Amino acid sequence: MKSERRSLIKKLFASVAGIAGIGAASKVQAEAAAPAPQKEVGDVEMYQDVPLFSGHTKYNNLVFVAGKGAHFDGDITAHTKHVLDELEKELIKAGSSMEKVLKCSVFLHDLNDYKAMNEAYKGRFGSKPPCRTTVAVYGGVPGDSLVEIDCIAYV
Repeated sequence: MKSERRSLIKKLFASVAGIAGIGAASKVQAEAAAPAPQKEVGDVEMYQDVPLFSGHTKYNNLVFVAGKGAHFDGDITAHTKHVLDELEKELIKAGSSMEKVLKCSVFLHDLNDYKAMNEAYKGRFGSKPPCRTTVAVYGGVPGDSLVEIDCIAYV
């Protein structure tokens, strides 16, 4: 009786394992047949007729926005507001929004501008702001901007 029971359990286990194996194999085959995701780019900046960088790059459900600066005379408050407005425009072009930003990097020309930059920055990303890194850059931000900000968001 025990040997019949063991034999029945082994057959049942083998049957279940076979079905699961077939299911797993077909899933692997379906995934292998699906086309690989492609990156999408927006607003490509050219340098001497050669692509230099994109305003944003999308991959799967993520969007990476290139650093935005403010290239006009003004103080840190005006520059920060301008940069955040430019980030928002780029996010919208990519199908995202400020509320979907996951990570920001802030590059300051002068660390003494940290407090004023924060005043202009606060509240721009909704009630669940992204994580952020803020650094002052040796030699300043390119293009005479007082601040540059890039970000990663989801779509």
